[in-house]
Amino acid sequence: MNAPLLKVEGVSKSFPGVKALDDVHFDVSRGEVLALVGENGAGKSSLMKILSGIYVKDAGTIYLEGEPVEITGPRHAQDLGIIIVHQEMNLMPHLTVAQNIFIGREPRVLGFLDERRLNRDTAVLLARLGISEFRPTDLVENLTVAKQQMVEIAKALSFDAKVVIMDEPTSALTQTETDTLFRLISELKASGIGIIYISHRMEELSRIADRITVLRDGKYIGTRERTAVTQHEIIKMMVGREINENARPATMRADNVDDVVLRVEGLSTKKLLRDVSFELRRGEILGFSGLMGAGRTELARAIIGADRTTAGKIFVNGVETTISQPAHAVAKGIGYLSEDRKQLGLLLDRDVNTNILLSSLGRYANFLGFMKTGPGKGTSRKYVESLRIKTPSIFATTKNLSGGNQQKVVIAKWLARDCDILIFDEPTRGIDVGAKEEIYRLLNELVERGKSIIMISSELPEVLRLSHRIIVMANGRITGELTSNEAEQEKIMDYATRISQ
Repeated sequence: MNAPLLKVEGVSKSFPGVKALDDVHFDVSRGEVLALVGENGAGKSSLMKILSGIYVKDAGTIYLEGEPVEITGPRHAQDLGIIIVHQEMNLMPHLTVAQNIFIGREPRVLGFLDERRLNRDTAVLLARLGISEFRPTDLVENLTVAKQQMVEIAKALSFDAKVVIMDEPTSALTQTETDTLFRLISELKASGIGIIYISHRMEELSRIADRITVLRDGKYIGTRERTAVTQHEIIKMMVGREINENARPATMRADNVDDVVLRVEGLSTKKLLRDVSFELRRGEILGFSGLMGAGRTELARAIIGADRTTAGKIFVNGVETTISQPAHAVAKGIGYLSEDRKQLGLLLDRDVNTNILLSSLGRYANFLGFMKTGPGKGTSRKYVESLRIKTPSIFATTKNLSGGNQQKVVIAKWLARDCDILIFDEPTRGIDVGAKEEIYRLLNELVERGKSIIMISSELPEVLRLSHRIIVMANGRITGELTSNEAEQEKIMDYATRISQ
């Protein structure tokens, strides 16, 4: 292995009530992909923010090309050649692709912006990345999330990079776009750039990583050659315990068969859904699978009244119900956990207490509309404890929690509202295997208590692991239904790729 390009020794970082990093060390060489993995809250993000100049370390030394460096800010990190591609996009939607990529570094002639050269330089960069889906002059606000992610990557690589940090870069990419990214990473390796690759997707590591470094609870656990370690061993290092990845739910008991809490008949929308019908039973996890654009999220939004339907009926506990807006769904005991928890599920700048009580404010307000803090705080503390939400207190700002704990806060919000029907849309997106296990345990506990869950997931192992029954969609229609005993990945994919029934 080459001498380290970047080396971290004894780095520590504390925040009020939390030691985020404790004597962490690792290194990455020229032309190497080092995968950095760990549960949410393991310290990965804090470490990357130190390397990119957002945080200042409390202790330790960082070496770049053998020389110690003190990174004083994001611009200094960029000048040193340490570039980060953030999971959360940081683009200006009203500007073009080219303007976003070279913001603050635009080519100028006699003090005036050289628009032609700006677009030409961007075109060369996009060609290098193999991106032809958009042009330098396209407005970012008109691009899909996946294409915006590619703009972020292009922006990062427009600098003279020595070390590129990629934080969950494929979280919003299609398989084709992921393949393009991996091809690019291979080119970067060949040019001698060191890459730190953060991902919760274990299957990606076998394709892209040379070595894997594991953090847990802010501490360094170990580094392994990718070819010398199994996925199961890495997961055990991450969580500190054994995980049964092949568990399956038991078949629903016969006495549950007719206990229908939600029935949907012939639901259709103007743009996508066509004649969708299904039943959800008490104490059941009903999984919905399908490819991107199959209509699963659209179905959930139609059920809760967020999207207008053109046909169909909804029955809650046997009674036909009109749901024309999400508030009506909540009133009927239906809670919806969006796939985008940060935009639609949480008030990130507010505290945990406020977020947990968000859907139940009427219960904790006096006749003047002011909050009764006593009962509310008790409710929040109860769910923080029962869901094992890792937070310094219920008054901690929600954005400072890890992704898995933010997801638990969203769940707590709907449990506080005492919803009997819960729709989980991508419940574990962006969270690690350890946090996933916590969510899985929680979902199983909920159905044991008589709650009923519709779970939408793009991860087939997750659908198989949790669902008593699985409904598969394609092109806005249901194309198949399988019990947990019948379900296999091949069968699900067969139904998911069918054009029509």
